[in-house]
Amino acid sequence: MEIFELLGFGAKGWGALILTGMLLTLCVTLASLAIGAVVGGLIATAKLSNFWWLRVLGTTYTTIFRGVPELLIIYLIYFGGSNAVTAIGHAMGIEGFLGMPSFLAGALAVGLISAAYQAEVYRGAYRAIPRGEIEAAASIGMPPLRCVRRIILPQILRFAIPGLNNVWQLSLKDSALISVTGLAELMRTTQVAAGSTRQYFMFYIVGGVLYLVLTSFSERLFNSAERRSNKSMPRGMGQV
Repeated sequence: MEIFELLGFGAKGWGALILTGMLLTLCVTLASLAIGAVVGGLIATAKLSNFWWLRVLGTTYTTIFRGVPELLIIYLIYFGGSNAVTAIGHAMGIEGFLGMPSFLAGALAVGLISAAYQAEVYRGAYRAIPRGEIEAAASIGMPPLRCVRRIILPQILRFAIPGLNNVWQLSLKDSALISVTGLAELMRTTQVAAGSTRQYFMFYIVGGVLYLVLTSFSERLFNSAERRSNKSMPRGMGQV
């Protein structure tokens, strides 16, 4: 009965706090995926550019953010960002230490890591587009921006769905590292509950099950989106 009491929503229960942490994990992962989509799109464009220095810049970014441990990047952005915010505050006459919000630091760190992987996904998706379609658009005088909007982007999104599924799963698990900043996401709330009750095994099992629920449900959503997008494509074009 003690287990149900600890996992419940009563005065001694941790259920509400853990579910709130689970929701915060989902929010920070969504924010990081959005940040990664913007930055990753720019990096992919750079790596596909005809200018060598842009290709070098894009390759350097992906090499750094895929090679440096995720936890170190989170520390660098959280503490480095806090120092930068404090310096700006001092320049504006605000005394004292100004910490960077944990949510912002976590979403930015995981987002920049995600961007390195999303860039490769978008680059591969672009190369999977049949060249004949782009050449046909140019031959009929379609403006480049319209070609991007009506031909290139829709197909990039279709081809990128399987890869984005993998990136999402990676970001969802990386979000557990944000607990080192004090953000009360799922991992952090699980740690607090386990430490307060000394029921380490039980609460870490609960945390693992909830992460598995998030990854399994989101994978189903991505698979459903992939099947829907492939229905309007000729056979054989749905895979990169």
